[in-house]
Amino acid sequence: MDPITIAMGLAQFAPTLIKWITGSDKAEAAAGKVVEIAQAVTGTTSGDAALKAIQADPNLALQFRQSVLASETELDKAFLADRQNARERDIELHKAGYRNTRADIMVALDAAGLVACLVVLAIYRTQLPGEVVGILSTIAGIFGTCLRDAHQFEFGSSRSSQTKDGTIADMAKK
Repeated sequence: MDPITIAMGLAQFAPTLIKWITGSDKAEAAAGKVVEIAQAVTGTTSGDAALKAIQADPNLALQFRQSVLASETELDKAFLADRQNARERDIELHKAGYRNTRADIMVALDAAGLVACLVVLAIYRTQLPGEVVGILSTIAGIFGTCLRDAHQFEFGSSRSSQTKDGTIADMAKK
C-alpha cells in the first residue's frame, strides 16, 4: 500500500493525523512520516505490517498515539511547509513592482460568483425547486468562504493567528 493509504488507516488510532495528510500538496511527506512513526513503534519494516500490528494490539495503538503527539511539531511543519511563504511572496512581488493579478482575478471572480448566486436566489427563489435553492445557497456559501479566506490572507484573521504565524515562522527556521 502507498503511504497515504496506510496513514489514513493509522488515523483511526490518532485522529489528529487527518489534518496532516489531507488538504496539502505535502500530504505524501506527512503520510510518510506517520508511517515511519508506526514502523518505529511496532518494530516492523513495512507500513502494511505496522498498520496490522497497531490494529491488533491496543497497547501498540496507545504507543502510536503517544508517538504521534510527540512528533506533532514535525508533522505540523510538513503540513504547513507549502503555506509558510505565501505572504512573503506577495510582499516581494509588490516590492519588485509586480501585482498579483492572479489573486486579484480570483477575488473578483469570487465576488462576482457570490453576487450572481444571491441575485438568482433573490429573483427566482419562488420559481426554483428547493433542491436548486439549496445548491445555489451552498455555492454562495463557498464563494463567501473564499472571500473570507482572501481577507484573512491579506489582513490576518486575528491576533491569535498572528501569534500562530510567528510560531510557524520560528518552527520553519529550526
